[in-house]
This record gives sequence, C-alpha cells and structure tokens, in this order.
Amino acid sequence: MKINTPLDLNMIKSLKAGQELFLNGTIYTARDQAHKRLVEAIKAGKNLPIELKESVIYYCGPAQTPKSGVIGSCGPTTSSRMDAFTPLLLAKGLKAMIGKGARSKEVKAAIKKYKGIYFVTYAGCGALLAKCVKKSEIVAYGDLGPEAILKLEVKDFPLIVAIDANGGTIYG
Repeated sequence: MKINTPLDLNMIKSLKAGQELFLNGTIYTARDQAHKRLVEAIKAGKNLPIELKESVIYYCGPAQTPKSGVIGSCGPTTSSRMDAFTPLLLAKGLKAMIGKGARSKEVKAAIKKYKGIYFVTYAGCGALLAKCVKKSEIVAYGDLGPEAILKLEVKDFPLIVAIDANGGTIYG
C-alpha cells in the first residue's frame, strides 16, 4: 500500500499496527536537540520553524551527503529518546513519527488521544533508505549539523505501522 503526505485523519484511522506500506511526499528529520528547541519555542509562545500540523517527523540524523547523492545514509534513530517531547508536539498538530523501537505509555496514550501514528522503518539500512530520498534541504537549526531539521521529499519510503491511532501496537 502507498500513502502520501499530508496524512489526513481518515487515512491515519484506517492504518493498523503491523501494516506495511510505502510513504511518498514531504517529511522532516528531527532528533533530540531539535525536539528540545521545538518544545522550548512552543513553551515560550514563539513561532516554529516548521509547520507541525499534519506533519511527519523522521527521527534521523543523516550522515554527510556524498558528492553524487541527495543525502547521506539516513537510518532511523531510537525513538524513545524523543518521548519526553512527543506528547506536546502531537498536541500541536504533529500527525506521524518514524523511528525505531518501542515508545513509552505516555506517548502511546498521546498518539491515541490526538489520533496520530507511529511508524518504524528498517534499522541498519540507512544507505538503502537514502535511495528513497529525492530532495533534501536544511530548514531549521543548521548549527546542529546532522541534527538540523531537514525537509525531505521521499518516494516509496518503507514503513511499518508500529502504533496506530487506536492504540494498537506491534510491541504487545
């Protein structure tokens, strides 16, 4: 199954834990430090450098881009490191996250409450996943180097629904 961004609520509600699919469209990369800055900006009442509403954040810090490529190796990072920030971002409109590994009970509850979704992708396959990225540009926090927020255009990016909008999970 193929899905496209932005993800609408009906699409999100139709997806079930364990389902495999391919994503096309715009996603953003963000890791620990970028999440910290986004949450600090929200709490300070400042404008965010990206639009969270209906957005997808990929927990990824790509390797250096080779001369012949669009992006370097871009595998997922451990999602639980973002758990402290995730409920607020979901409350502000974030719809989907991509990473690896289980999430906390608080994140699972927030996904269900705000009708979001958590996807996992294949760890250890960063070079292969990079081939799915058709365009990449830094859009915020460039001083963070590989942890800057990038806007990616992806085609046939492989995903598995790990936690669906109803709280179903592959983690038991």
